[in-house]
Amino acid sequence: MMRRRFNHTQSLEERLAEEAKRLHEQADLLPPGALRDAVERKARQAEIGSHVSEWLQSPGLRPPA
Repeated sequence: MMRRRFNHTQSLEERLAEEAKRLHEQADLLPPGALRDAVERKARQAEIGSHVSEWLQSPGLRPPA
């Protein structure tokens, strides 16, 4: 079986930030409740993932001493 290959035009950080924005907009349209909370949580996870990825790629990152 052949494996599919993708060439992303955006960085992981950009894709995660766009996903977070889309999820926040989707949550704004939902009434307060469990579903809205779940969508907001997923948006926040995407934002955190974007920040962690940026942090891991930063040139100032040093291994623990």
